[in-house]
Amino acid sequence: MTETTDLYIDGEWVSAESGDTFAVENPADTTETVAEYAKGSTEDAERAIAAAADAQADWEAMPAPDRGSILRETAKLLEEQKDELTEQLSHEEGKTLSEASPEVQRAIDIFYYYAEKAADNAGNRKGASGGRTSVYTKREALGVAGLVTPWNYPIAIPAWKIAPALATGNTVVIKPASNAPGPAASIVEALEEAGLPDGVINFVPGSGSDVGGTLTSHEDVDAVSFTGSSEVGHHVYDAATDNMARAQAEMGGKNPAIITDSADVDEAVDIVGAGAFGVTGQACTACSRAIVHTDVYDEFVEGIVEYAESIDIGDGRDDLGMGPHVSQGELESTLEYVDVAANEGATHETGGERLEGDEYDDGYYVSPAVFSDVERDMRIFQEEVFGPVLAVTEVDDFDDAIEAANDSQFGLSSSVVTTDLNEAHEFIERTEAGVAKVNEKTTGLELHVPFGGVKDSSTNTYREQGDAGLDFFTEIKTVYLNT
Repeated sequence: MTETTDLYIDGEWVSAESGDTFAVENPADTTETVAEYAKGSTEDAERAIAAAADAQADWEAMPAPDRGSILRETAKLLEEQKDELTEQLSHEEGKTLSEASPEVQRAIDIFYYYAEKAADNAGNRKGASGGRTSVYTKREALGVAGLVTPWNYPIAIPAWKIAPALATGNTVVIKPASNAPGPAASIVEALEEAGLPDGVINFVPGSGSDVGGTLTSHEDVDAVSFTGSSEVGHHVYDAATDNMARAQAEMGGKNPAIITDSADVDEAVDIVGAGAFGVTGQACTACSRAIVHTDVYDEFVEGIVEYAESIDIGDGRDDLGMGPHVSQGELESTLEYVDVAANEGATHETGGERLEGDEYDDGYYVSPAVFSDVERDMRIFQEEVFGPVLAVTEVDDFDDAIEAANDSQFGLSSSVVTTDLNEAHEFIERTEAGVAKVNEKTTGLELHVPFGGVKDSSTNTYREQGDAGLDFFTEIKTVYLNT
């Protein structure tokens, strides 16, 4: 019988008020239940918020280096469990071990990073107009932070929200996505073992309407940080700001890679293929559109089709080239877009089939798909798929490529592959995206620099990670001290 992971509220692992639980199945083999979790409700979320509010003043009053020491110890504990966490992530979410392991390492590095940054959460001294007055700013915690995190990066994204929130003296209630809540629970367990005081972090998985809705609208929640779909993100932002909470939402993407006529086509294929089909395309920064100069178009299409067809697919824990989708719903969405693209007149080059056979029948497997001759008014060009599906569009020159790349409601990550330095600089200036990459895949982020999008990819209020993560979770008090 599968052991149930409880909620974590006020320093104790407890059953849900209702007694309800939910199971997480193995996306590579749905006949297997990986784990079972207590299913939180509105009442559980309210208890967690109350515990966080009660603990917040004492946590913020703790000297910042002491808070940093707890984060550092948490990083050490996660590091000691890296192999087990990698296995857990792959088992619940479906990533290959080679994809899961760097994500776990990223979470470890994030906690080490913010352990050191905790002591930097100070302010600035300014010159005053009067000789006896000292003017300076100090940073203070917002209070209680409600964090709503997705399933596709189930340890990295919770880490990059939890760590800066705690480093700056906030307390936390986190609601992880129900498809893969285990890695977030493991972070909480490490924080508990590291000596985090009761109530400072609370873990309440459950439905978006019950737990998520409570976190985003409760009067005692002072900050809301969300990562997920654009539709839900806008609702979260509106609910939080209606209650005067500080809010940020990082949402969808339809990320382009421009392939210029100067590009090394083999390099371009590798860059686009890794960005499009890595993590089964289940990334908000995944490359979904390749915008290719006519002079290298045919060569690129031939190369990317060969790349897609060379990917070995299977259980993530077998560590092949690509794992399954996380759920039936995600698989069906990808298959639907494959049909839409074909019906709209795009040329179906390869892939997009649900895989069948003994090793695939009980999993959510799909082959990576490539469509060429994609026009800018097609849904496959405009809408986020969140699966291993690449749309390839032909353009006549660099200006057309930039115009096509920017022809989207989204603006998260973008890339150009070129050997022309002038083109690289012009791309950086003109791309409408929060992340601009030259000769790199659209996926993959450094933890010490800001991350976020523009347009419908983000509420564009605050960035995440690096010093920007500290900025979101703090407010500035300006002090005039007349001696």
